[in-house]
Amino acid sequence: MTFPLEGIRVLDLTDGLGESCGRYLADLGAEVIRVEPSGGSASRRAAPLVYGVSIPFALRNANKLAVTIDLDDPSGAARLRAMAAEADIVIESFAPGRLDQRGLPPAEIVRDNPTLVWVAISGFGQTGPYRDWVATEQVLYALSGVLSRSGAPGAEPLLPPSGLIEETVGTHAAWSALLAYYKRLRTGRGELIDLSAFETVVHGFDPGFGTQGSAAAGRSEDFPRGRPDAANFYPVFACADGYVRICLLAKRQWRGIFEWLGEPAEFSHPKYDTIPARFAAADRLHPLIARLFADKTREELVSEGAARGVPVGGVHGMAEVLAAEHFSTSGSLIDMELAPGMLARVPSGYVSIDGQRAGIRHPAPLIGEHNQLLRFRDRPVIEAADQPAAVPPLQGLRVLDLGVIVFGAELSRQFADYGADVIKIENAAFPDGLRQSKRGAALSPSVAWGHRNKRSLGLDLRSEEGLRIFRELAADADIVLANFKPGTLASMGLSPTELAALNPGLIVSESSAFGNAGPWRTRLGYGPLVRASCGVSALWRYPDDAELLCDGMTVYPDHIAAQVAATAVLAVLIRREQTGSGGAIEVAQADTALTQLGTQLVVESVVPGSVRVPGNSDPYAAPSGVFPCAGDDEWCAVSVRNDQEWERLCTLIGQPQLATDPQLVARGTRIRNRDLADSVLVEWLRHRSAVTAMRELQQQGIAAGAMLRLPELLSDPHLNARGSFTALEHDLLPATLPAAAAVAHFSTIPHPPLDPAPIAGEHTLEICRTVLGMTEARITQLVEAGVLQPPAADPRESIPPDPVAAR
Repeated sequence: MTFPLEGIRVLDLTDGLGESCGRYLADLGAEVIRVEPSGGSASRRAAPLVYGVSIPFALRNANKLAVTIDLDDPSGAARLRAMAAEADIVIESFAPGRLDQRGLPPAEIVRDNPTLVWVAISGFGQTGPYRDWVATEQVLYALSGVLSRSGAPGAEPLLPPSGLIEETVGTHAAWSALLAYYKRLRTGRGELIDLSAFETVVHGFDPGFGTQGSAAAGRSEDFPRGRPDAANFYPVFACADGYVRICLLAKRQWRGIFEWLGEPAEFSHPKYDTIPARFAAADRLHPLIARLFADKTREELVSEGAARGVPVGGVHGMAEVLAAEHFSTSGSLIDMELAPGMLARVPSGYVSIDGQRAGIRHPAPLIGEHNQLLRFRDRPVIEAADQPAAVPPLQGLRVLDLGVIVFGAELSRQFADYGADVIKIENAAFPDGLRQSKRGAALSPSVAWGHRNKRSLGLDLRSEEGLRIFRELAADADIVLANFKPGTLASMGLSPTELAALNPGLIVSESSAFGNAGPWRTRLGYGPLVRASCGVSALWRYPDDAELLCDGMTVYPDHIAAQVAATAVLAVLIRREQTGSGGAIEVAQADTALTQLGTQLVVESVVPGSVRVPGNSDPYAAPSGVFPCAGDDEWCAVSVRNDQEWERLCTLIGQPQLATDPQLVARGTRIRNRDLADSVLVEWLRHRSAVTAMRELQQQGIAAGAMLRLPELLSDPHLNARGSFTALEHDLLPATLPAAAAVAHFSTIPHPPLDPAPIAGEHTLEICRTVLGMTEARITQLVEAGVLQPPAADPRESIPPDPVAAR
């Protein structure tokens, strides 16, 4: 089988940050050529190393080719220019300005090769006051607002597991590259893209000012300084053979656990049908559940929960994930020779296309392995369509959006933001969970964030006439998106095969928690249960407390899994430009979590028992961690990665003699004497504000990030300088919302528009008239039958006028 990006050539000049971008493009079929110096890139030596092999490098560079070029030599620079002239896409992660200093300015290369797409990936972007700062995962977690929401109330904030950020950045870089390439197919013009890891994490990992999960209905909206008791959002309970997590979001789920508990009288009041009331009563409710679960196994609880409609999932450690039958049966984890002589169990890849896993096919290349071979390869010439450059790149595409909650909203929004006509299909009898609102407002902020730039069609797909209308729409659509339980579309007569018979060019993307194959395929799927089942939750905790999982505030992996799916859809769209054929895409959200936790899984598979919960300490650097600073609950993440940085730190804090202390002089000795090394920073930091300390350390090239809270992001000088936030308005909101202007900065593609999210069914009549060509009599008949569901009344008409505006 061929994969959708076959024939596209990518030059990959990344080193560390961004390497997973090239890997994902290679998984999707692109010819990705890794360019590095003769001694190999620094990432080939990135920890953790097992038997001399860098596991992160091996995973993020599989499926690639490799050549060596000395960019500091004029002949090497000339060769790179020649290769760029034959490439479609270039991705690189040099420090801002570094290529200019070498006589290889990206803007000039793109100008000389006007069809080239160039993606510059860096920690903080090519512009702004932080552009030259050091960006590690710890720093980005701290500065992005993620750290401030992670950890127990009153305790040290807790860093999430490593690896998630690099993969998040890589996925957004892949989307950005393909969006620009798709535009090139239509206009003949390339693009220069500036992608900042900082903005990617702020807006794309688990945005504080973006689509929220259903449990948001139970948490504060006034941005308290402290970390919430997030353990109550998706609580964890001990059972006979480990731990389980439950998600009680919908009323029917609460009723299921209420009956399971024996219908205790103290919780019989209808108020407990609501999330806020249950959260408020957690101190009384959770002990009852704990006693019920204590003597039952995980499997018994998961099965009984499924029978009662109560989402329950096991909390699995690394070894349990590797041994899980589901992941081997589904093909999510496979056994392969990851490096010469190293057999490992590895995540196979993010997605399947047309029934074939688009994943790892061969190991990462040796240094310069393809130096000779590549001289004889040419890039196919692709003719561009005649479309004006000013037109949004996805204009003219129609997307039928059956998606729900966070994943569904975020996936279709990627297409709506860049010009596609996204029609959200809604049934009033089964409203999207995002339309729930804690305070009874007319519109939840999550709907405003997640459904901007879309239209809404009220349609009952449980009726034959509703299905007929949907099929009529699908016959002329480009994309169908759904994230129902496996088999749902097929049960409605809307399987990818059936839809392809109506429209051979249609692209259908289906997503579920655990995929269409394997024993867990029918499990109720929510992000918290996916995280728990894939090992993310077991690592996202304090080392000394196995029950206190600290991932309750996040909806990971919903946002990034949606970006994974969007990128795959875009890849198939690119293929369709050449073949005219659509395709079927399957995304299991669990595979996103597994892929992004790949380093830990591979290390555990090769050296069983070696992966432990690290907490805030970087196992490969000292001093490192999240340290208290002057002020109330103020913290700074710092990581001293090598001996040069240690020497500069000692000079900065006025203790140069520590640079030669036998217990601290070398990285290895500092790691062995971690408490002593950390104490040096603790004493210095407690007299400084987190922001002051961060600036002083970054000026010395030492990775440091102050823990910012969400409101502080809005006044951050770097984000403001880059225009990272915009104001989102809606008539049904009491105030404007801060929102992402964009993640990537394109040279010609404008930031997305901000058309307000629709109320449910708002465009029903318009779509029936203009898209389907229905008569007024037919529309009236279908509305009366409940097949078409326009809003009974526009809630905006009930909002009293602003007296100030009226004057």
